[in-house]
Amino acid sequence: MLKKQARVLPLHLMLLPGVILVLLFSYTPMLGIVMAFQDFSPAKGILKSAFNGWENFHYVMELPGTFNVLVNTVFIAVMKIISGIVVPVTIALLLNEIRGNLIKRGVQTLIYLPHFMSWIILGGILIDILSPSQGIVNQFLGMLGIDPIYFLGDNKWFPYVLVITNEWKEFGFSTIVYLAALTGINPALYEASVIDGANRWKQTWHITLPGILPIIVLMSTLSLGQVLNAGFDQVFNLYSPQVYQSGDILDTLVYRIGLVDAQYGVATAIGLFKSFVSFILIVIAYRLAYKLANYRIF
Repeated sequence: MLKKQARVLPLHLMLLPGVILVLLFSYTPMLGIVMAFQDFSPAKGILKSAFNGWENFHYVMELPGTFNVLVNTVFIAVMKIISGIVVPVTIALLLNEIRGNLIKRGVQTLIYLPHFMSWIILGGILIDILSPSQGIVNQFLGMLGIDPIYFLGDNKWFPYVLVITNEWKEFGFSTIVYLAALTGINPALYEASVIDGANRWKQTWHITLPGILPIIVLMSTLSLGQVLNAGFDQVFNLYSPQVYQSGDILDTLVYRIGLVDAQYGVATAIGLFKSFVSFILIVIAYRLAYKLANYRIF
């Protein structure tokens, strides 16, 4: 027993720095949850600030835009989850039909590159591209006789701009996951289907899609826990007061109330509510993943 412990001791020591960082930056800040139930004052600190019970939560619920923010968050997140399944699966199926490895790898690299770019960079690029006066998109629409569209300043367009641009940035990563799943399908199934007279469409419908269905189900159920995460980085870099009605989400509300208005207790209450709901959704997601795709954490 002692020999075994001595053998694995170096491995445990390798984990120690990571464990310390997790404890320091992920678990220790959780003590600040108490601020959600306080009339928090930075001068008094957590220990001396007066408790006010559920008053912060009542204040949040009485804010005129809270319900609209919640609806925006859920709508944008759900749209991102749906597009995050449909688009990568479609692209993976199309790439799977390409027989030239050089072309396939080149396309994979091109669609994967935006994943590594931050929203600060992409936000500036998109602001220029979608500009109503100088943007290339509106210049093209003008060639077709369509009036310029203020994509980042119109409440009708802004949520869909968020979904489309987010998918452009992230679908390359998910596509690689589905391409990896496609390699696990037995080639003999396609050979047998050719003998039976199945065309490429029937092969895709009856062999390819069922073959990657467990991965699709798994990715879908795991995405359930992200329903209240509509993407702070993206929204913060693209939105403006003009589109608060359709683009304001819980994370940006927390930012404005907590950091701009210095209402730390109220902002903590919103964050705690979001974390609690997300926790429930993550538990449900993992249960569904286990039931539908036999997925386990360990």
